[in-house]
Amino acid sequence: MAKPKPKTTMTLTPHQIVVRPLVTEKGVHKATRQNRYAFEVNPLADKPAIKDAIEELFNVKVVAVATQNRAGKARRYKMKAGKTKAWKKAIVKLSDEHKIDFF
Repeated sequence: MAKPKPKTTMTLTPHQIVVRPLVTEKGVHKATRQNRYAFEVNPLADKPAIKDAIEELFNVKVVAVATQNRAGKARRYKMKAGKTKAWKKAIVKLSDEHKIDFF
C-alpha cells in the first residue's frame, strides 16, 4: 500500500526539484539508445513539476516522466546499525530532437 503524499503549500523552484543527474552505466545506455535521462529529485515534487523543472533547466522538451520512490538501505557504521536516506528517482523521456549532454 502506498504512503499518502505529504500535504504542503510550499512551492519548489526548479533548482530545488532536481537534486542531481544520475550518471550510471545503465543511465548512459538509456540516454544513448532511448533518449531517457535519470535524475534524483525532491521527494515532494510531482510529475508535472519535474517536467517543468527539466524543461526550464535544460531547455528541452519532455515527453514523459516516470518516478520511483527508492527506499533507504540498511547499513552498518562501525558497531551501530544505520540506514541510508530514502530518495526519489525520476526518468524523463525527451523528444527525438532534444538531448542533454552531461559530459
